[in-house]
Formats: sequence, structure tokens, C-alpha cells
Amino acid sequence: MKIKAAFLIVFILSSSITFSQEKKAYKVNTIAFYNLENLFDTENDPITFDDDRTPDGKDHWTEEIYQDKLKNMAQVISEIGADVSGTTPAIIGVCEVENRKVLEDLVNQESLVKKDYGIIQFDSPDRRGIDVAFLYKKKLFTPTHYKAAELLIYDDNDKSKRVFTRDQLVVSGMLDGEKMHFIVNHWPSRSGGEKRSRPKRIKAAKLNRQIIDSIFSEDPYAKVITMGDLNDDPTSPSVKNHLKAQRKKEDLKMKELYNPMEDLAKKGLGSLAYRDSWNLFDQIIISTELTKKDFTSYRFYKAGIYNKTYLVNAHGRYKGYPYRSFADGGYTGGYSDHFPVYIYLVKEK
Repeated sequence: MKIKAAFLIVFILSSSITFSQEKKAYKVNTIAFYNLENLFDTENDPITFDDDRTPDGKDHWTEEIYQDKLKNMAQVISEIGADVSGTTPAIIGVCEVENRKVLEDLVNQESLVKKDYGIIQFDSPDRRGIDVAFLYKKKLFTPTHYKAAELLIYDDNDKSKRVFTRDQLVVSGMLDGEKMHFIVNHWPSRSGGEKRSRPKRIKAAKLNRQIIDSIFSEDPYAKVITMGDLNDDPTSPSVKNHLKAQRKKEDLKMKELYNPMEDLAKKGLGSLAYRDSWNLFDQIIISTELTKKDFTSYRFYKAGIYNKTYLVNAHGRYKGYPYRSFADGGYTGGYSDHFPVYIYLVKEK
């Protein structure tokens, strides 16, 4: 499979590399993000609002259902990007996970356990008890520094009315010998309406930009990847005006950001659906250095939405939507209400 994938990359990329008449072989690594749609264990945590996701709760979240959900999530992760890379993603950002235990159970599923994923996760102050996390193949990525960046939001600018939401997870390390920086996000939801909740996501975007600018202040050529469920589209004010992610990589200057998901959104593609309308809330955004055409080090090749047929609901009122794991008050046997998104990074062998 890896040999076949390498030939595929040689064929695809050879036409775009004009500095050499000689076809070359490339290493390919997938970077992915997946909203796991409330991956909770079955235990009742007295600190968070997880009562529904327990055996005696409203959702009747039993051990059997939990294990089936884990198997489904692991299956999807194991396949993202594999048709080109020949293997599972090197890096996966995830959100809507309850704790470290569910992540350990996830990476120990049969379809993932041999890939030997490491886990970076912090418990966030989110009221629902859901976190973001960073999974990485230990043989490919070595973390050197990581932290949780606290997102401070207050209703009506009143510090006694804090909105408890997810932190932003910042991870730096060496990917196959190259220094890279990753930020995993799950920005505040649109609860209460898009317009009313917009300032919260703008606040999240400003924090994200602040983190990225601090990385650039130390290294203007830094390879930065920020990813997550932003609860906004690529053209929303938070992403365009405050994170300052651009659609055209050809126009980028040093220390800027390119959003390959914007072209996908312009084509009408999305990662989730609501009231018969598609949104592309799940995004992977990269820094200028990753867009260059010198493939002697890792560069961006392509972005995509992993929306295989089996991840799409085939019937009922949610026909055509992502086949979520929970709907109409019961477990469906499905996957998530979001499709995963991914990018390929490639470099010459």
C-alpha cells in the first residue's frame, strides 16, 4: 500500500514541480481533525454535567454502547488519508472528549493500537466536561512543549459572569525531524443565535492569533497548523477578520495564514449540516512557510473532508447528513455529527 501511495504522489506532484524534469518520490503524512461527538465514558463525574451519558441517564449510555462508539471512532480515524499516505494520520486533533480515559480507550482499539499513538490532553473548565486533545504517532512526532491556553470570556463584560468554555491546546515538537507547532481548538458554540454568540468566537480567534503571533515572534518562518471545530465558517468574521486566514496562498506574506478550507466551502462542501444547510466549521489552517513549493522539507499538498458514504445517513429526516451516533433520544450506531477534515504534508524522500 505504501509503495502504491508513493507512486500516486509521484504522479500527481510531478506536473506541479517545474524545477526538475526528474520524477521524485515523496513522504506523505496526514494531519487530521475530528469532532468525536460527545465521546463520554459511562461513569458519572460529579464535577461536570455528564449525567445523561451514564447507564441510568437520559441517553442510557451503557458500556456496550460506549465500546461500539469507540470502535466506530477508531475505524474512521484509521482510514483518514490512508488512500494516499497508506497509513493512519501522523497527527489527529480531536474535540468533544470527556477525559484522558476515553482517549486511552480510543487509541487502544484494534484498528489503532499497533500505531502507538501518544496523547496530550488537559481537563478544561467547560461546563459539559468536554475537552480538546492531540493524538500523535510516537515514531513520527516528539513533543517538546505543550500547554493549555485559557480562553477567558465574560457575559456583558462582567467578570462575575464567566463563560466556561474549552481551552486552546498548543503543542510544539518535531515531526519527522522538523519543528512544527499545532493548536487544537473548539470555539464557543452558536447557542443563542449566530449573531448574539459571535463575540465569543471573535474572542477565541483573537486568542488563537495571539498564540500564533507569539510563535512568529520567535521564528517568523515557523510551521504552524491551527485546527478545530471553530463553530464558524471560513468566511465568518472571526476567521477572516480576526484570525486573518486567507483564501489564496499565492498572496501570502511572511507570518500570515492560509485557509485551504475556504475553497472547499465555496464549492458548497461542508463538515456538518443543520436545517438543510451545510457549514464547514471544522478547519485546518496553516502558516506561510508550509505553502512554499520547496519540497525538501514538509509542505502543504492538499486539503479534504473525509465524507465517505458510510459516514452519511442513508435514510430518515437526517438523510444526507453526517451519520451521527445519537439522534431522536437514542444511540444510532453511527459515528459523529461532523465529518473529519484533513491535509496532506509531503516532502521529497
